[in-house]
Amino acid sequence: MNKKSTILIKNGLLINEGVKERKDILIKNGFIEKIENHITAKGAKEINAEGLIVMPGVIDDQVHFREPGLTHKANIYTEAKAAVAGGTTSFMEMPNTKPPAVTQSKLEEKYQVGANTALANYSFFMGASNDNLDEVLKTNSKNVCGIKAFMGSSTGNMLVDNPTTLEDLFSKCPMLIATHCEDETTVRSNLAIFKEKYGASMPIKYHPEIRNVEACLLSSTLATDLAKKHNTRLHILHISTKEELKLFSNKKPLSEKRITSEVCVHHLYFDATQYDSMGTKIKCNPAIKEPSHKKELFKALLDDRLDIIATDHAPHTIEEKASNYFSAPSGLPLVQHSLNVMLDFYHQGMISLEKIVQKMCHAPAICFEIEKRGYLKEGYWADLVLLDLEKEWTVSKRNVKYKCGWSPLEGKRFKGKVNTTIVSGHIAYRNGRFFEDKKGERLTFDRDF
Repeated sequence: MNKKSTILIKNGLLINEGVKERKDILIKNGFIEKIENHITAKGAKEINAEGLIVMPGVIDDQVHFREPGLTHKANIYTEAKAAVAGGTTSFMEMPNTKPPAVTQSKLEEKYQVGANTALANYSFFMGASNDNLDEVLKTNSKNVCGIKAFMGSSTGNMLVDNPTTLEDLFSKCPMLIATHCEDETTVRSNLAIFKEKYGASMPIKYHPEIRNVEACLLSSTLATDLAKKHNTRLHILHISTKEELKLFSNKKPLSEKRITSEVCVHHLYFDATQYDSMGTKIKCNPAIKEPSHKKELFKALLDDRLDIIATDHAPHTIEEKASNYFSAPSGLPLVQHSLNVMLDFYHQGMISLEKIVQKMCHAPAICFEIEKRGYLKEGYWADLVLLDLEKEWTVSKRNVKYKCGWSPLEGKRFKGKVNTTIVSGHIAYRNGRFFEDKKGERLTFDRDF
């Protein structure tokens, strides 16, 4: 299928930069060469997209693919395939593996695995710790997406809680710093109270009271205060509370913001009323909270206080998740289904297709200054998704591509299905089949420092 480097997509309805228009797209040698009406190209591999939506590939700025060290849960190969099946063409992966990516050599080892195995385009965050600032400052801003700081321990042993370290990091690092914000002192205090009261039988429903609003707001406020003090380029991940929304603004275009934010699909889709039925399957950090939070998060997404939609894809085995509250790890596998979750909101009339593309494709490219991706534009890399907006299907273990083999969305009937995913000009997925003769590309970044 992919022996020809020229692909012609005919008759699709393009969604790009807030506009819907029926155009043809000519792809040559990995890039979009032409977008016009009625293109002809002798010898091209032709795809008839009549009746289909054509959109840029989704860029997920927060995933955990578990390699190295945790590959019984997932690895870069399996999860990148799952991403491509769901219309995600580029991912940015987190450093809390075993060992963690807190040195330049360990970081580069992950890039080598990505180059050899990832069907999607890839980037990997450099991890900050309490004692590796020298290594952090060596990071190449042109080919690494950013620095990740866990200002709440979450998974892995990477808590950055030393005030001097945080001051040094925010004052000296010129790159984008992405933060997990939960105040560790608050979380530990709450946990001790609930553990004393309930012991090993503590119900999962108290998870959002342990990792509560106060913990999120305290840490996010500290991060934004540091960023304002030092003019740091700060990106706060997985906002989960309505109280944190006051920290973000829609007064400037995204390209001019120094402080940006992300919301994850599970904080928009699930809420605390589902702990009784879903149990630890929806245990994650920050916690899924009461329904009022997801309602306000959605409003902030629509009015651009929240900038990006991502997944925080964090797979664990179903056996691990079946443990009691204290033993069950936090995290949900979601990268294959993020676009479907947002299309579900679209079919409910809650969000437009144009806004979905803005938040899942354009905004990550702007926020991270990714070179020539995130749009359907001549001269840009050909990362595209062909989508059958009306096709209905049900999530089941049979069609889940994650290595862990399960999804919290099992049994959910979705309307809208990925027909074809093109990654850097390569047809990587089409009509349920993967084509793996070419891997994804390492993301590069258009930055001046």
